Amino acid sequence: MMERPSIDVAVIMRRERLANRWQPWRWVLDDVVPHEPAYGSEPRLLVRSEEGERWLHPGLRVELFRDDAEGYYLNVTTAAPGWFVLWRMEEAPTVAPEPMARPVAVTLSYHDAGRWLDAQETVEQVPAPPAVVEWARAFADEHYVIEPKKRRRPQSFRPLQDRFGNPASVTTEKQFGGGHE
Repeated sequence: MMERPSIDVAVIMRRERLANRWQPWRWVLDDVVPHEPAYGSEPRLLVRSEEGERWLHPGLRVELFRDDAEGYYLNVTTAAPGWFVLWRMEEAPTVAPEPMARPVAVTLSYHDAGRWLDAQETVEQVPAPPAVVEWARAFADEHYVIEPKKRRRPQSFRPLQDRFGNPASVTTEKQFGGGHE
């Protein structure tokens, strides 16, 4: 069995202060970077200041699937190709005293991102580096086949049928009704 093309990445999430008494903080996607073995496997705090925090979440794998080549193609042919990151709030994290954002999945596919958004998940995008975009472009070029568009026959050339599927005809001559001749 062939192994799928993949790369390991780490996601950086940022907790930033808001000028709002009802919601003093919010989480946003900061960046996606190549994974390094030195990152380990658990989230870790990179920076803490009065303005916020930055957390590194290592060990996420991005795989390319042949049946999703169109999704990669749609991403790499836009003006700003990027990573799509699905993340959720973790209410009782083991590494922090307060709820924190935890990345769940990373993809380069428009289709995956669209499905996640349809499922009401939190999905954010950051730009992908040129080398990653070229990697995904090469995969899409190899596996994506554009389906030719089929010409639809104009409705005026279709045979007339009644609501039951039986042949019908239209005439301008009056056949029924009581009228004066």
